[in-house]
Amino acid sequence: MKHSRLISLFAVALLSSSCSVQAEPEVQVQWLNDSTDRDAVGATWGTPWPQGEVDAASEFTLESESGTSLPVQSWPLAYWPDGSVKWTGHAIAPLELNVGALTLTPGDAVRSEQSLLIVENNGSIRVDTGVIQAVIARSGDRLIQSITRDNRQTLNDGRLVILSQNQAEPEVGQPLTVESFTGQLDQVTLEQSGPVRAVVKLEGKHVGENGRAWIPFVVRLYFYAGDDSVRMVHTMIYDGDQKTDFIRGVGVRFDAPLDGPLHDRHVRFSGEGDGLFGEAVRGITGLRRDPGKAVREAQIEGRATPPLSEWATSVSDRLEMIPAFGDYTLSQLSADAFEIRKRTQPGLSWLDSAEGTRSSGLGYIGSPKGGVAFGIRDFWQSHSSQLDIRNARSDEAEVTLWLWAPEGRAMDMRFYHDGMGLDTHEKQLDALNVTYEDYEPGFDHATGVARTSELRLWALPATPDRQTTVELARTLAQPPQMVARPQDYEAAGVFGAALWDLPDRSTPAKAAIEDQVDFYLDHYLTQVEEHNWYGFWDYGDVMHTYDHDRHTWRYDVGGYAWANSELSPDIWLWYSFLRTGRADVFQMAEAMTRHTGEVDVYHLGRFEGLGSRHNVKHWGDSAKQLRISTPANRRFYYFLTADERTGDLMRSLLGAERRLLDVPPLRKLNRPTPDFSGKPYSMMMGLGTDWSSVAAAWLTEWERTGEPAYRDKLVTAMRSVGNFDHGMLVGSAALDPETGQFYRIGEGVSVSHLSMVFGGVEINAELIQLLDVPEYEQAFIQYGRFYNAPRDEKAEIIGQPYERNLNLGQAHSRMTAYSAWKLNDEALAERAWEEFFSGRAGIPVFGSPYPTKTVMPPEVLSPVTEARGVSTNAVSQFGLAAIQVMALVGEEAPEQVPERD
Repeated sequence: MKHSRLISLFAVALLSSSCSVQAEPEVQVQWLNDSTDRDAVGATWGTPWPQGEVDAASEFTLESESGTSLPVQSWPLAYWPDGSVKWTGHAIAPLELNVGALTLTPGDAVRSEQSLLIVENNGSIRVDTGVIQAVIARSGDRLIQSITRDNRQTLNDGRLVILSQNQAEPEVGQPLTVESFTGQLDQVTLEQSGPVRAVVKLEGKHVGENGRAWIPFVVRLYFYAGDDSVRMVHTMIYDGDQKTDFIRGVGVRFDAPLDGPLHDRHVRFSGEGDGLFGEAVRGITGLRRDPGKAVREAQIEGRATPPLSEWATSVSDRLEMIPAFGDYTLSQLSADAFEIRKRTQPGLSWLDSAEGTRSSGLGYIGSPKGGVAFGIRDFWQSHSSQLDIRNARSDEAEVTLWLWAPEGRAMDMRFYHDGMGLDTHEKQLDALNVTYEDYEPGFDHATGVARTSELRLWALPATPDRQTTVELARTLAQPPQMVARPQDYEAAGVFGAALWDLPDRSTPAKAAIEDQVDFYLDHYLTQVEEHNWYGFWDYGDVMHTYDHDRHTWRYDVGGYAWANSELSPDIWLWYSFLRTGRADVFQMAEAMTRHTGEVDVYHLGRFEGLGSRHNVKHWGDSAKQLRISTPANRRFYYFLTADERTGDLMRSLLGAERRLLDVPPLRKLNRPTPDFSGKPYSMMMGLGTDWSSVAAAWLTEWERTGEPAYRDKLVTAMRSVGNFDHGMLVGSAALDPETGQFYRIGEGVSVSHLSMVFGGVEINAELIQLLDVPEYEQAFIQYGRFYNAPRDEKAEIIGQPYERNLNLGQAHSRMTAYSAWKLNDEALAERAWEEFFSGRAGIPVFGSPYPTKTVMPPEVLSPVTEARGVSTNAVSQFGLAAIQVMALVGEEAPEQVPERD
């Protein structure tokens, strides 16, 4: 059987721990994107370590290929069961992107000559990076009081703004009113204080003039030693009335002091690629009279122009007659169109300055004496978005980065249909049979969904030249991200070590499988682009099912529209990245994790802690379930990047299982509710999607903190399930959430095809790897043997007939493979391969490039690529099954792809 590599991995760890001399563990890290033409900024990442190799108290040293030791700030992210470090977070100061690979090893950390200086008092937190100095408020509505560079204030009064209107669009005879709200601080926390990286967390709500407080926010500010930029991660949580509260704008606003003559004040906006709009507030080129070549060249380049005495007097004597433009706007109202406009002052007309397709979302305002660059990451992908510069003719310009552009449509959170009379569970279940939509009145509300955005601010000593500005825009669009090599992730034994390994094309069959997995990755990247899966509330998600008649995904058909993590595309993408190191796969997985963790999950209100099943509207389906909010979908991104917001999301799900008391998942099926009175348990829980989600939350918290209470609850739960007569095949059980103890209610066997396809396989494999609970391990092995077994074998396993046909046969081939690997059973391994190649309720292996066709206008609006039989459910489970079956029982794989009937 395969996986001598895994056995060897732990054998080496055990042997090395008993040896008096051993080599220090090391991990190589490198930039995710090797492009070097970007601005260098501070970076943070997570690094994995094999069990038993790194002590929890270890410091770390980072060394370049040339042998130079670099300052690095390190902290533990997760621990192995023996207390050794499993994941560490690391931060470095701005580093040139051509540095090459770096080697990270335990050792004395190198101290930086330039460290962050943090000063706290009752009113503020002051952060000095050595280049810029920021003052962050502890209360009030000015979050960033100031940012200073070279004793010049570059930015002040940073605040959050929201505009809201009382109706979705203007209507004749109905007055349209717009209200403004400003973010008010409730809590400020210094989460990290250097020496390389500081993190400040700000929380509060937006408050209006009438005193109304709503739209909670969480903002984190990131500072790095030697960095002239500030990274901002902004989260808003919608808690309005979707029938009356229509948000017109969501923004971050600050004031930018200006000095120097108007002809030396410069505005920059990035376009697509290297495209750049650059003008002066008062232009002196193109005039009827020429001020002089040196003057014109200086203004175009953003340098200080020569003294007026060196200008042609025909211009210098008439400067006040040349219009000066104080207001500028870059608006991206769709994924494929932006425009830039300017005007001299309010009350006068705008001039159309430029148009384009996709702006990267960077702006600048300043002079040769200093200025501020600012921008929104995923600017065009997360439309509608907008950058405003106002009052550039005055001593202080006002800049607003609009995450939701006020020039676009108002944010409409309402459901897309009126309920269509589906006012009983019976009617709703009947409608499910035609549109696949699980509708229920009152469950289509957006209250509690969230959106996280990333912004960046640069305090600059002067107007940057054009090439430097382009490099700033590239950094904004793709911030430098450090990652380990695939072989280092594999060697560390993380994310269920047995379930994945590196790509293997050693035989024709394996090569065909790898090629098909790669095809699906490429196809979905193409589909995002061809079908414009972009927008503030949509970017990061993919659609569920294709409509070959209309040649489009079923964006308007009930439960066939947005996937909302259905059957784990998130996990498939992350395992694909771990194996390949592909930057484009990482970026797609990152966007999906951001989206599905925020938009598809409720963060307050009635459904807090639950996620929504797939629907036309991300929050529209009445199935509010743990299987969508599960930390199983977030763990990868958190440990790979050390992202604090993702850490918050996973921790917030501790105790989310109690929501099942208020929102029973099976409420529409009229099943009798057990009498819990006087019992130690309080809720029924499925041992598939529900338990896997709860286990993921407890496991992650135990790993992150080492808190034994969560380990003990996991062990208690696992032992109780393992001691049931039929183990995990009982389907559901009663849970005491305080202790983790499960209690058997009822009799017989109950198996669902959905139980293991929402992270169940992956989380259970990790539980078994980390915790020694033999009875639970045997129960999971039994489940894998049983699921796809012929009926006579099923009956033999459970001691009674089982006539029900189970779906998703190909998806569960990986469970057969897991059982075969654990039992060292070659016959069972061969059965796993037969199940995988059969493609039952999945996708066959084609053994050649997947058949596609391009559909051209006028059949469609624009050319689209179609792949027959592709759906997100099938592709996600095909990808996971392919990766895991090859990893578990790869030695039993046939040489050739079996011929299909």
